[in-house]
Order: sequence, then C-alpha cells, then structure tokens
Amino acid sequence: MVTDHDPWLGVEPWLRIISSDARASVRQLLPSPGLTFTAWLSGRRMRDSDGLLMQFFDDFKLPDYFGWNFPALNDCLRDLSWLPAEHYVLVIEEAHELLVDEPEAVPEFLAMLLRTGQEWSQVERVDGSTQARFRTILACDGPGVARLQSAISRA
Repeated sequence: MVTDHDPWLGVEPWLRIISSDARASVRQLLPSPGLTFTAWLSGRRMRDSDGLLMQFFDDFKLPDYFGWNFPALNDCLRDLSWLPAEHYVLVIEEAHELLVDEPEAVPEFLAMLLRTGQEWSQVERVDGSTQARFRTILACDGPGVARLQSAISRA
C-alpha cells in the first residue's frame, strides 16, 4: 500500500510505482549528481503499442535507426550509447492507462523496464545509500497501482 511515510511501491530499486496522490521527499525523487537524462511520458498516449513506441521515440529521443517494435525498444534501452548520460530517469504519468488496449503486452513491457534497470545496476550515493542509474517511475491513480503490481508479478 502507498502511504505518505513510504510513497514508493518498490518493485525493485530501479522500478517504482507511486500513486498520484502520494507525497515523496525530494531526496527520493532526485538522481545522484551528474549528467542526467529525464523523459516524461504520458500513459494516456501509450494505450497501445504503437502509441507507446511513438512516445519513446519522441520523448525518450530514440535514435533514427529505431526498429519500431518491442525488441528494438529493448535493444535501445539496454545500449544507451546513443544518449550519453550518467543517470536516466523515465517517468510515465497516468501509467494506469499504459497499454489498456493491449493488456497482454503490459507484462512484456514491464519486464523490459525491469531488465533495463537491473542491467544498468546501481551506484552508491555520497550519503551511503544506493540509487539505480536507470530509474522508472510509474505514476498512476489508486486502482492503477494494483493493476500494475499484478502485471509486474506476471513479468
């Protein structure tokens, strides 16, 4: 359950679900110091795989050689040499609308985000805590939290 004391539902350190009405400390939101690329995507515009791929191409700045399918998206996220940064933050607002027209694709997409975060691993912060170099934040309404948790368990 999301609360004001622990607003992040920690699936893994690199994938978090947060209810749109939860509050988080600034420290939890900010990446470690260094060059950071942040992309803000809209789940409302990613109701199907075509919309999802278009959002990533436009707002995550995918390279021109992108192949317009999930395997190509996976390849681009695993090798970010085309977008050099020390940290990557992917925020998907209205994540409760993510792939609602293609629910069978949700576990595959979330598994891709989990693998990407895991492969980019974590860095130690100055205060001794650790933070993922590639973080995904899924911001959604209350009922959407349960839907995404269920899809992640199937991922």
